[in-house]
Parts: sequence; C-alpha cells; structure tokens
Amino acid sequence: MGKKIFALVIVLLIASIVANLYFISNQSKLNLSEVQMRINALEEANANLNEELYLTNLSLQQARTQLDLYRKQLAELKSKINTSFVAGTEGRAQLDAPAVIRRVEYTGKFPFYSRRIVQEGTMMQVSVDIKHGYGRVLVETTPLMGVVFQDAANTAVMAAENYTGRDLSGSDVIFSVEALSEVPAVDGPSAGALMTTLIIAALENITLPDDVTMTGTISPDGHIGEIGGVIEKAEAAKKDNKRIFILPRENNRLLRYEEVRKQYGGLTIIKQNPVIEDTKEYIEKHIGIHVEYADSIKDVMNIIC
Repeated sequence: MGKKIFALVIVLLIASIVANLYFISNQSKLNLSEVQMRINALEEANANLNEELYLTNLSLQQARTQLDLYRKQLAELKSKINTSFVAGTEGRAQLDAPAVIRRVEYTGKFPFYSRRIVQEGTMMQVSVDIKHGYGRVLVETTPLMGVVFQDAANTAVMAAENYTGRDLSGSDVIFSVEALSEVPAVDGPSAGALMTTLIIAALENITLPDDVTMTGTISPDGHIGEIGGVIEKAEAAKKDNKRIFILPRENNRLLRYEEVRKQYGGLTIIKQNPVIEDTKEYIEKHIGIHVEYADSIKDVMNIIC
C-alpha cells in the first residue's frame, strides 16, 4: 500500500512539474509576443516621424525657394520703376567665429564598451560680400552647414537692415564660411550675431579688429540670445589669440560640477556638486581671455567701435 502511495506522489509531482513548465513556456511566449508588438508599434511610429520630418524639410525648402523668387521679383520691379540701388549696398567684412564640434568616443572592447559624446571648440573664418543682385542670401561653406545655420543668415540680414535702415532687397548677401581645422559639419544659430555684425561693417565701411570674436543668436530686432558650448568656444578663441570674447548677457551664469570625495572607513564616496559662477569671471580667470556681455547688436557695435 505504501509503495502505491509513493508512486502516486511521484506521478503527481511529475505532473505538477510538467504543468508548471507548460505555464512558464506559454507565459514567456506571451511576454515575447507583447514585446514584439511594442517593437512593431515603435518602428511604425519612427517611420511616421521620419516621413513627417522629410515633408517638413521639403516644405522648408519650398518656402525658401519661394522667398528667393519674391526677392528677385521685387528687385526687378524696383529696376523697372527706375529705383536706384541704395548707397553703400556693396561691401565686404570678415571675422573668425568660434564653434563647437561633437564627436563620439568609444572605450573598451566589444561587447563591453562605453560610448560618450565629446565637445571641442574650433574656429571658423566667416566673411560676407554684399553685391548688387536680387535680395538673395547665399551661404558657401567648408564644411557643409545645416539648415539652422542658413536660417540664421537670413535673420542676420533682417537684423542688419533694421539696425542700419538700409534696404538690401536689391543686393545679394553672400556668406563664406571656412573651418580653420578639420570639421565634419557645423549647424546652429550661434553665429547669428557675428553675421549681423559683418553685414553692418560691410555696409558702413567699418574695419573690424581681428582680435575680437563673438557668439550669440540674433533676432530681427537685434536681440542677442543665449547659446551653448561657452567654455569650449572661449578656449578656441584663446587658442586663436583673440583678445576679446563677446557673449550674450543671457549666458552670464555658468553651471559646472565640482568633484567631492568623502571617506567612510575604507569606502570612498564621490559626489558631483553643482556650482554656479559668473561666466565672465570664470573665463577670465581660468582661460585668460577678456569677456564682454551684450544684449543687442547695438552693444556689440559699441564694444567693437
């Protein structure tokens, strides 16, 4: 009788194990199915976003083409009604501009490696030529510049027109940008203030000092806005022997992190404490280049002139 009970227990135990394995297998298949469904949904959403981005870029290019057409038509209309070009609509100016490049660094060996993004400062030579034309804003670059950079050039023209009172619809504004070191690509609005300064200098025959550089976005009313990569740009300007570095006043506070180590017996705890400092004081002390703040393009011209 005891042997029969023991055999029955063994059979029940085996049946329980088989049932559990079956349940776990089905549950795993269910979880994998759910994960696959989420992956499929994300891939579909990503495809939709890519399509939306493509259409947006296409619309932007069409709008830019239409703007060029309107400017050309306006210039032709002025010519037909014998409107002469505005005096001083030809000129040239040049300055070096700081920029930030980003590259990816890998450490370790596959599959145990880590990736980090490194930011470095560099300098670019930016010049502008203003010639009689059709109100076009042209950007010739080495390396290639992105759409945001080109939009900043258009805004710079509007800001310069508002500052000087000159009408550039009968002129072509041609920017030439050349990196002073090997740079794969640059994009962003942070050269807007510098490009505006170049246009004003070209229109008003102002000689710009070659030991001055600046960074900052520009708006049509001449306001200079905040940018990123302040320290990297200051280091690049110092390395390029610039004497004055003009910054947006909105960048007057610098957030950095100080490493603090504490010992607890044989254990070392490392913390990164945030520290806020005045940007001008920090750069002048640790990098060694004079900093001036600017709120507007008028401030920049007062500093330079």
